[in-house]
Amino acid sequence: MDSIRLVPLAKEHLSDIVRIEKVSNSSPWSEQSFRSELTNPQSVFLVALVNGEVVGFGGLWLVVDEAHITTVAVDPERRHQGIGRKLMLELLELAGARGMTCSTLEVRAGNEAALKLYESLGYVRASCRRMYYPDNDEDAVVMWLHCIPSPFKGEGEGCLTRGL
Repeated sequence: MDSIRLVPLAKEHLSDIVRIEKVSNSSPWSEQSFRSELTNPQSVFLVALVNGEVVGFGGLWLVVDEAHITTVAVDPERRHQGIGRKLMLELLELAGARGMTCSTLEVRAGNEAALKLYESLGYVRASCRRMYYPDNDEDAVVMWLHCIPSPFKGEGEGCLTRGL
């Protein structure tokens, strides 16, 4: 497996991110939505690179003391290689370093791979938002990670230890 490098979102990543978004989500974010993340002071947005190629991305919003995961996607040809996990771990580490104490996200009820990943990171299913996704009325599972150490300590220390 080639080395995965995570970098902050930059303008030059936008076209690749939009391409991955369109093949990953049936209700994709627009290029303008991603562009707005570049100047949002409450946003933390990372891009995963392998050999200089954009292979995934993830972002969160800092809301009071909560890290709200807004989007995570990996190029379909690069899935199941640890890229999504690496993105999530780095996002949570950055959130903890910025004083966030917990994290939340919504995920499609039928996205078993994502549910398994988030649960392995310590997220728990908290509720369901019925017919949340407008493209097909699929439910969203609301998940919470109740404790992000600040600063993030890693395996064996703090709250985020399961499955790492």
